Amino acid sequence: MYPTSNQATTAAAATLAYPMTSANERADNRAEYNANASAAAWDDARLSNVPQYTAKLEYFRSQPPLLSPPGTCHINIRRSHIFVDSYMEIMRQNPIDLKKRLVIRFNGEDDLNDGDLSRGFFLLLSHHMFNPFYRLFDYSTVGRYKLQINPTSGADPEYLRYFRFIGRCLGLVVFHQHFLDVSFVVSFYKIILNKKITLSDLESIDARLFRDMNWILKNKITGDLDKTFSTTHLGPRGESVTFELKESGRDIPVTEENKEEYVEAIIHYHYWRCIRQQSDALVYGFSELIPQKLMSSIFDERELELLISRFPDIDVDDWMEFTDYWGYGKDDEVIQWFWYLIRSWPSEQRSRLLKFATGTPRIPINEFRDLRGSDGPRRFKIAKLGHPMALPKSQVSTNTIELPPYEDYAMLEQQLSLVVQATAGFDLE
Repeated sequence: MYPTSNQATTAAAATLAYPMTSANERADNRAEYNANASAAAWDDARLSNVPQYTAKLEYFRSQPPLLSPPGTCHINIRRSHIFVDSYMEIMRQNPIDLKKRLVIRFNGEDDLNDGDLSRGFFLLLSHHMFNPFYRLFDYSTVGRYKLQINPTSGADPEYLRYFRFIGRCLGLVVFHQHFLDVSFVVSFYKIILNKKITLSDLESIDARLFRDMNWILKNKITGDLDKTFSTTHLGPRGESVTFELKESGRDIPVTEENKEEYVEAIIHYHYWRCIRQQSDALVYGFSELIPQKLMSSIFDERELELLISRFPDIDVDDWMEFTDYWGYGKDDEVIQWFWYLIRSWPSEQRSRLLKFATGTPRIPINEFRDLRGSDGPRRFKIAKLGHPMALPKSQVSTNTIELPPYEDYAMLEQQLSLVVQATAGFDLE
């Protein structure tokens, strides 16, 4: 038995023209989802090996809008100004150019890991882009670190351009098969897919309001409920704003006869009145890369979440099965020590090691069999390189960890643990 061991950047950017959608287009974006459209027939979005989903993904990737044109798209940014620089760089590009092979370079770090930082870039950008400090998004009252669009985000005069930028980033992640290090409420994915929002979706953004509406529907109203067809919320600058859910709504009491209409109006208000402009701008940016109709005809909201922000437990057996070796054999003692250590680590440690070696703590939908490098599919590799006392190194563009020929398990454990804890360039949260 082997031994075991136990920022905020300034959000200022130049004005960019926002091609506003027409009234008809906005109406289309808010149209109810056709219940007869094709949808997935599975319950757990983490079951990424379900054949139906795999077939959907293959079909989706084969469609003309998902084919990458020849050439490269260069994005140069300063690490210390990643939000602002990314905004400027991505918004100045033509959507067609953004579909080309991305070459992300941090100024002054051009030679780091072959200069291919696109995977880690999106993870790092997501930490800034969705930081509640900027008031574009905030945390849901239900679910740990689930993000939702902040209704008060309109306080920033550039907010529609920021949401279009965020939509483009989501489209880039889906198109180029990367991930963001965030998770959103279910209704957010439904908005992207133009699906109908229901009462159950309200629970993830306001648990108390959900309970109130649920109580109204399940109980008979016999007296004065002290509610009218109006609602009050905080405005962009903290002021109290009253909104009528229908004409003269503040004078219309909620009764047993009209309570269902009232609940529907509340749901519509919270999703299409409070955040309508933000949602339209975000969907516009997303659709510049990924056609909304194509997306919604193939995937449901759970599957879209997998495409954007999958962060699963890592199956060590699967990892081992799809690993290649250079200079080592799979039965060598150092390799046996390596996998023994990985099995002893919790999920977060495994993810940190994966990030160190590949640039991202996440794995593809079909796990390690579909791991990609900077130039396409690349299996994970352990290479025999370095002095027996040296720290491991990595080549993220080729998914390679350079593992020295350590003389004992204790040294391997110490050195691997050091590099894993030092992976602060693209922090895991």
